[in-house]
Amino acid sequence: MIELDLQKQWHRPSGTVSLDMQMQVQQGTLLSLFGQSGAGKTTLLRMLAGLTRPDSGMIRVGDTVWFDHARKIDLAPQRRSVGFVFQDYALFPNLSVADNVAYALNKKNAAQLPRLLALTGLSDLRGQLPQRLSGGQKQRVALARALARVISCETRLLLLDEALSALDSELRAQLQDALLHIHREFGLTTLLVSHDVGEVFKLSGQVCLLEQGRVSRTGTPASVFLQQPLQGKLHLQAQVLAIRKEDVVFVLSLLVGADIVEIIASDDEVAGLHIGDRIAISAKAFSPLIFKTSTTSPGAFQS
Repeated sequence: MIELDLQKQWHRPSGTVSLDMQMQVQQGTLLSLFGQSGAGKTTLLRMLAGLTRPDSGMIRVGDTVWFDHARKIDLAPQRRSVGFVFQDYALFPNLSVADNVAYALNKKNAAQLPRLLALTGLSDLRGQLPQRLSGGQKQRVALARALARVISCETRLLLLDEALSALDSELRAQLQDALLHIHREFGLTTLLVSHDVGEVFKLSGQVCLLEQGRVSRTGTPASVFLQQPLQGKLHLQAQVLAIRKEDVVFVLSLLVGADIVEIIASDDEVAGLHIGDRIAISAKAFSPLIFKTSTTSPGAFQS
């Protein structure tokens, strides 16, 4: 079990943010940390990994205390035995893809290298240096290296900070399957920062909703996101791409997720709107037309 009781203040252009967080995570759990930017998700992962020092509090992992402000205990990051995927990848620029991943493997698990490269779609890139890779490819290398690190450690704690965010939807779905497979096979405890509700539902057994540095709600994805009164409306977030006048109405071109849609709007609705603005649109949700566009194949990655 991971037990946390942490306090931390940091300064942002918008003001001081105070984190005060208490949490317990059972061994083998895949827990998603969800919340708006600035809620403290990345800061929490960095404190767990020993990269950011809490102002006060305690971190206990199993029988070992990693941090205790009162007792002046603060284990160095290299002694905390975690795999961490950073938002900026943090790859070794002078090492190939294969060597970046192999660096995190111990001798006992060295034979896992080809499998980790295959699971993350990197086999054909094993000899390339990071500078020749795209952002999505670098993210896969960082994920493979973190997996290599964690399966070589006794603690087996995996920290993922938006680990799949730079990938296209098809590859992202494949790597989600691979991540679930390895998480279960090696009995990992995984903390995942994600802004993708679909990803949270697919991967997580538990969700921790953070708001302004505090835990506001925990539970299964269904209990956290779905236990609300039925309103009969769809609410979608969109970005304005274009506004044009046609006869007596306006047509808005909107980016909704990865799709571009056009809707009709009145003079009042477009008043004050500009290209680039983010808006909310709603529609009645009873009797919608539903079309299946793709199939998720569990177990697409096998050992």
